[in-house]
Amino acid sequence: MRRPFIAGNWKMTQDRRSAVALAEGVSRQAAGLSGVDVAVCPPSCYLDAVATVLANGPVGLGAQNMYHEPNGAFTGELSAAMLLDLGCRYVILGHSERRHILGETDADVNKKVLAALAAGLTPIVCLGETLPEREAGKTLDVIRTQFSGSLAGLGAAEFQKIVIAYEPVWAIGTGKTATPEQAEEVHADLRRIMAECYTAPVAESVRIQYGGSVKPDNAADLLSQPNIDGALVGGASLKVDAFMGIVVHAVG
Repeated sequence: MRRPFIAGNWKMTQDRRSAVALAEGVSRQAAGLSGVDVAVCPPSCYLDAVATVLANGPVGLGAQNMYHEPNGAFTGELSAAMLLDLGCRYVILGHSERRHILGETDADVNKKVLAALAAGLTPIVCLGETLPEREAGKTLDVIRTQFSGSLAGLGAAEFQKIVIAYEPVWAIGTGKTATPEQAEEVHADLRRIMAECYTAPVAESVRIQYGGSVKPDNAADLLSQPNIDGALVGGASLKVDAFMGIVVHAVG
């Protein structure tokens, strides 16, 4: 049985005070919950402050990105070792906003995935199609291409250490959400791709989150699907009650 995992992606929001308050609220309400993993991913400049709040608590810390090199003259970048030093356990890689706004390729994501795993971080690797791609019936082709390129070179043991997040680009920040049936169809396709590339037991062990306008009022239906193992939450993660409303549905 895969353990549900709910992660909040705060994106480029908050100031130091609000980031600390948000982390305090999530940590307080997550105390005592069992059967679910919870993490928050603040902007990098607030990782240290949020790490202090979350220390020894039930909520994990994640970063929103990293660079694949371990150190060097890479102005503005953060390495996996730096994230670990700040207390991170997770890192979001290949988010659609980085792919489609900042031009990251599958090859770029792949380098980061390999570096994150080598350092001991758990990558949350994002895959997803645009609206034109979905309307053209290319969703599975896009997912398969992103999967193959972003996760190239992983052995079965490494692969089982990642989390995959299916995030249809057309449902991120738009208020639109894939129906539970639409999301489950892609998650099931991903599970089949995993089994083809590895084995059925390996495929069954890897968690697949759904990301795309997840809210407390649609979380239960999404999380009830057999291949949806959690959520990568954007806007709703910026309010304690909304985020924890999603977490509670994952607990069941």
